[in-house]
Formats: sequence, C-alpha cells, structure tokens
Amino acid sequence: MKLTGDFHTHTTYTHGTSTIEENVKQAENLGLKNIAITEHSYNSCYHINHGDLDKMRKDIDAIKDKYKIKILLGIEANLISRNGDLDIDDSELDKLDLVIVGFHKFTKVKFKEWLFFVLPNLIRKRPSKKQIERNTKAYLNCIKKHRVNILAHLQYGGCYVDCEKIAKECVKRNIYIELNGKRINFSKIEIDKMVKTGVKFIINSDAHDIYSVGKNHRAFNLIEKYKIPLEQIANLDKIPDFK
Repeated sequence: MKLTGDFHTHTTYTHGTSTIEENVKQAENLGLKNIAITEHSYNSCYHINHGDLDKMRKDIDAIKDKYKIKILLGIEANLISRNGDLDIDDSELDKLDLVIVGFHKFTKVKFKEWLFFVLPNLIRKRPSKKQIERNTKAYLNCIKKHRVNILAHLQYGGCYVDCEKIAKECVKRNIYIELNGKRINFSKIEIDKMVKTGVKFIINSDAHDIYSVGKNHRAFNLIEKYKIPLEQIANLDKIPDFK
C-alpha cells in the first residue's frame, strides 16, 4: 500500500512556509510520483493575487526537468454562495491541471451569502435539516456548474452536508472526495454510506510546510478503522485521473 501522490499542498505564494521547489524535492525524496501545488484562490484570508497562477506555472516549468516527479498546478477554490459560485473564473480553471473546491470560514462573500450561507454554519453547533439541505445544494450546484476534481475537507467550518448525496454526484462526474491531512470530519455512518456509492477518495496532506508533504496519518487510520476498500482510494498504488 503505497501513496503515489500528494495533490493538495501550499507554498509561500499564500501562507505556506516552503517554496514550490522545496515541496517538489520533499515529495520526490518520499518516493511520490506526483505532487500538486494548490494555493487558495482570490477570496480567502490568505490568497494568491491575479497573475500569480502564470508565475507559478513558470516556476514549475523552470524546475520540471530537474526532478522525476510530475508537478501539477492546481487551485483550492472557495465555495462562496448557495448557488455554487466560486471565487475564480472558469476560464482560469480551464488552464489548471486540477481544481480543488472547499468551504472556508474566512472567505470574502457577498453580504447576503454571508448572512444566509456562511454565518449559520459558524454559529450552529448542531446543524438543522434545512441547513444541511442548503449546504448540500450549494455543493451540488457547484460541481454541476464548474470544473471540479476534488472536494476538500467536507464538513469543515460547520458546513455540514448530506455526504451520500454528494458522493453519488461525485461518482457521475469522476470527482474525488478528500481525506484531508489536517481535518477529517466523517462519521462511520457517513463513510459507510459514501463507500456504498462507489465514490473514490483521495489522500492529501494539505501541507503548509515541507515536513507535512506526503503525510496523512489521519487518513490511513480512518481507512483501517472503517475498512474503506483500497480500490476506492484514488492515489494508493495508482495514479488519479483528473480528466
């Protein structure tokens, strides 16, 4: 059982402490075959600036022949509305190798969306049925409207969803559900329901320094504890398909 790639890492372009090349070198030293650089997009508290994606692509092109590992350029886009809107244009997403989408607590959104979408998730420890339905619909709207390859840390920030419904749609669209190195918020019941849909999971570090690249003990513990079939883990002994 070998991890083939880490597809969620951050660098000094946002609030990581390592450079792109340092992340790449660390991943190769660990024996990974792939690494993705996936900074936060424009509305995050820590975010890239317009033009940074082009700079990052140039940085990657400048070092890609120095290493045997494949380097991918992606983004961690923010879900910013109930309608499934993102804080980055689709024209930019089309230029990237992969797209991660997630809900984040500290993201710039329109006031109405903050009031009726973000705030309820922040203040309610026990989400209502209506709240879960609203959050689920936001994710479903998003993955139907935009190019999405990975859903990051579902259930984070109080944004609880119907995991089974989302997993079923992910199966249709070849979208991976992330087992995040910093936070995994799934119950056994939710894992069991998602597994039955046939959805594929992906193990990522969400690294913000070189020492976290390729590391995710939470995911491996969860896989063992809840008996997640290894064939449903996209980056164990195989390479994910982001087409």
